[in-house]
Amino acid sequence: MTEPSRPNPAAAGHAVDLSVTFAGITFKNPVIAASGTFGYGIEFEDIVALEKLGGFVVKGLSRDPMAGNPPPRIFETAAGMLNSIGLQNIGARAFVDEKLPLLNQKKDIVVIANVFGYTPEDYEAAIHILNQGEGIAAYELNVSCPNTRRGGIQFGTDPVLLEEVVVNCKNVARRPVIVKLSPNVSSIPRMAHAAENAGADAISLVNTFVALAIDAETRRPRISNITAGLSGPAIKPIALRMVYEAAHAVDIPVIGIGGISTAEDAVEFLLAGAAAVQIGTANYWDPCATEKIAGALERWCVEHRVKKITDLIGGLQTQ
Repeated sequence: MTEPSRPNPAAAGHAVDLSVTFAGITFKNPVIAASGTFGYGIEFEDIVALEKLGGFVVKGLSRDPMAGNPPPRIFETAAGMLNSIGLQNIGARAFVDEKLPLLNQKKDIVVIANVFGYTPEDYEAAIHILNQGEGIAAYELNVSCPNTRRGGIQFGTDPVLLEEVVVNCKNVARRPVIVKLSPNVSSIPRMAHAAENAGADAISLVNTFVALAIDAETRRPRISNITAGLSGPAIKPIALRMVYEAAHAVDIPVIGIGGISTAEDAVEFLLAGAAAVQIGTANYWDPCATEKIAGALERWCVEHRVKKITDLIGGLQTQ
């Protein structure tokens, strides 16, 4: 016997407005696939309806192609994962020439290009190349890279370096600039302020936490690079706190990232002040996670009588 199909609440007259607009970009919903977990987007077209996502951030792009770190570079942890991919990518030029034309054949999608470098000039050079491509909605700056010109200090942990790279990128970028903040700092509000003061159109947080895993039998690190970035549900409460702090420290939009795997998780980040969310590690165990969470978020809103998703943003009740 065939199971009756589940009624669609939206089709029954309970439509929800899931759209959000910030930095001059309109997203059909606030659920975005995070950089490093969704390839260049086009690889997922056979299993994910790209047009149902709020958008997606492509794998980090550098001025020149990079091979990344040697294996092992991924390790599963309790409620999370470690990764030290080493920012492997095809380079900005190959993305513009090979991947972007395929993405531009798709309709109604929002593509954000993640950009990184080891000097401010690296970021500028990558953006100059990306400026030549059509169909990119914004740039997201990965500022968790060590500045080789300054002895390896990360851009995202020094407010002066952060402001320098953001100002330089804003000066050359043809699109809005989103700054992806590192959680490995003593004060997220301070770094959020630095990005805002430098002209960032929005910030996204958090990137991964520096972590370590050891094999007790071999007495060796689980990752060839020794330390790696921790992500997944394990970091969600800390990420949620940092998003709350950042959203209350700046006037520019905040995109929440960190351990989101359900619609309820997404709602929590919106209530904390995020204008949108990014889905990362969940894409590893379910490549359709971002699409599923976007659909589940609509159902959650119907069930809770939320007519506009923007009504949730910053709605945390502390009294």
